[in-house]
Amino acid sequence: MTKTRLFRLWLVLGSVFMVFLIIVYWDNVGTAHFYLHTSFPRPHPLAPLPTPTHGAEKEFTSDVDAFLQKLLGGSLKQNAPSGKRTEQPSVPASNRPVLSNAEESVRGYDWSTRDAEQGPDPGGQQAERRSVLRGLCANASFVFPTKERSFDDIPNYELNHLIVDDRHGVIYCYVPKVACTNWKRVMIVLSESLLDRGAPYRDPLDIPREYVHNSSTHLTFNKFWRRYGKFSRHLMKIKLKKYTKFLFVRDPFVRLISAFRSKFQLENEEFYRKFAVPMLKMYANRSGLPTSVSEAFSAGLKVSFANFIQYLLDPRTEKLAPFNEHWRQVHRLCHPCQIDYDFVGKLETLDQDAAQLLRLLKVDKLLHFPPSYRNRTASSWEEDWFATIPLAWRQQLYKLYEADFVLFGYPKPENLLRD
Repeated sequence: MTKTRLFRLWLVLGSVFMVFLIIVYWDNVGTAHFYLHTSFPRPHPLAPLPTPTHGAEKEFTSDVDAFLQKLLGGSLKQNAPSGKRTEQPSVPASNRPVLSNAEESVRGYDWSTRDAEQGPDPGGQQAERRSVLRGLCANASFVFPTKERSFDDIPNYELNHLIVDDRHGVIYCYVPKVACTNWKRVMIVLSESLLDRGAPYRDPLDIPREYVHNSSTHLTFNKFWRRYGKFSRHLMKIKLKKYTKFLFVRDPFVRLISAFRSKFQLENEEFYRKFAVPMLKMYANRSGLPTSVSEAFSAGLKVSFANFIQYLLDPRTEKLAPFNEHWRQVHRLCHPCQIDYDFVGKLETLDQDAAQLLRLLKVDKLLHFPPSYRNRTASSWEEDWFATIPLAWRQQLYKLYEADFVLFGYPKPENLLRD
């Protein structure tokens, strides 16, 4: 009787274990359609992970990390499903957005094609950017909030900007106001996560904007917990080790100006109700505000840039909720001291960096980065925008974004920080 019970127990445990293996195998957790890429500037491809052995079950019980790493190795078939694909309603594809005069004035699209430089990394620019980043993260004298915490200390909700493409082994940390719409489009094409009439999108610009920013379209790190439970961090670490990781950044003050222009100078119902109304009440002494943004704009009630800066500097802002992603610091969105990025692109060199990155990912024959989206917010505008902002505010604002300036090699805007 005892032997029978033990046999049944082991049968149940074995069945559970096999179900787990099937889930891991088919649910897009590792290297399905995964090509091991060279992480810039490494000169040679990474060696494939070892194939699972017959002793994997034993290793699982004694060393979960080693087991998962072997499980997610090169033995997965390249034709395995790459995860869930979302079928979207048919929407007429358009390579160019339909813009009002106001939107064109603020967003400043430029759809002219540019021939980006096709040569190798000029002067080892990527190596320099990454070296500066790693050096500052290791420098004990350079301190900013959250710098010293480990990757395990980062809560899941702070990992929602890390988009994963298991088909090509790519992780992209998106930063709003830094060409993220088009990079998200590229990630959708690579991962084939969105279907149109039953087929994956092939041209990034065919993907409607409203689907690009739909969170259900992308597999992000913060979704891992719901899928894989206690194994989620192990899977994240394996992907971070083996995948090519990239982000794009921008001059922090210029990014702030761009965020202000697109969210408060254009009619945006969500941002009006959630942010503009409180700003107008607290910093412009306005009351009895209209309930809709169109009514407010018709009445000339708009948040000023000074109101926006006051909001950012107000200590009550962060106490109520973290900064909105459009003005949250890049180091808080992408955790560059906890994640060793293989490629750091900049909006200021977007064409060149985009072409270089697609070559690095070995997908430059598959697609091209969409024609440049040129927001006319330029660094030369900083003095005009900050002309009415008190010096003390400018200095406080720099302190608030100093880590981004330093980590990503942007010069301190001395002309704005002195009389």
